[in-house]
Amino acid sequence: MTGWAKWLMAPLHAVGVMTSAKSFRDNLVLGSPWLNRMGLHLLRRRIAARMGRRRRAQLAPLLSDQDRADFARDGFLVKRDFLPPEVFAALRAEVLALEAPAREFVDGYSFTRLFPLDALTLPGMPVTARALNSPAYLNLLAYAGSFRRIPRLSVQTVFSRFRDDVPDVQSHYHSDTFHPTVKSWLYLTEVAEDAAAFTYVPGSHEANRRRLAWERRVSLTARDAADRLTAEGSLRISEAELARLGYPAPRKLAAAPNTLVVADTSGFHRRGISRDPACRISIWAYSRSNPFLPFARDIRPDVPALRGRAARLVWAIRERLRKGQPRGWHWAGIRRPETPPQP
Repeated sequence: MTGWAKWLMAPLHAVGVMTSAKSFRDNLVLGSPWLNRMGLHLLRRRIAARMGRRRRAQLAPLLSDQDRADFARDGFLVKRDFLPPEVFAALRAEVLALEAPAREFVDGYSFTRLFPLDALTLPGMPVTARALNSPAYLNLLAYAGSFRRIPRLSVQTVFSRFRDDVPDVQSHYHSDTFHPTVKSWLYLTEVAEDAAAFTYVPGSHEANRRRLAWERRVSLTARDAADRLTAEGSLRISEAELARLGYPAPRKLAAAPNTLVVADTSGFHRRGISRDPACRISIWAYSRSNPFLPFARDIRPDVPALRGRAARLVWAIRERLRKGQPRGWHWAGIRRPETPPQP
């Protein structure tokens, strides 16, 4: 969208200031160098952080004192042997036997496949459905994301170094957005440190003074950034810049099967660099809501029979609009999680 058309959208862009909108490139207000020099980006960040702390205080009874302390310090939680062995074995068998339409994406040396776990797939996976609807699982995601809501769920397979190329964009240190948000991985396969292990900068979910100064500088030019994802509000940071922010050294979270990792991905993180070809299979979840709401409950009605159907409709529309353009995420036909990448 260019020229006068952008200005016609200006009222909607102004409304977007009080939502989870984050794109500097696509929003005239959020991307304004003048407004960000006056402090718009940092104001949104500070208010969102304050609301996030308020919502987490409401959700505090969901977690133990130790889990809350660990999360406050690090910005993530690691739960080894998360499910009882017999439940995990049954869940893993259901997931690996899944044969369903998959979405796929190739970027750099990585190939990623997703199977939505929604109203169309979970009814045929009773053990998986019970585990993912259990309080033990949902409470961790609710607290980390600061909202009590049903997350979007998928089976995720990542084939690293499946071809000779540069690392994918997820392998660069970045923050997903400017406010508390959550992603999680329940690993079904072992993930070694040198095999695309999730890597997180402890404590970076809380913005210190150096982080805020860095973000202010980035916000002044992000609208026209050469890096597409930075322009869209998922700020990329070099390792040299990261070292100057005063956080502890990044931690690679190697994981055995049946390990659950839950993280606030407003902190700096990346998919670890893979030394050799590797396959990582997990149940992946994420959740995001309006960061300026003061209450932690989900205001959307939850209708189990409709879960995921709206997302599938959005994906279909996006693929239709992208017709003739370079291929991104797309439906790839019937697959299984362990199916090797198609040439």
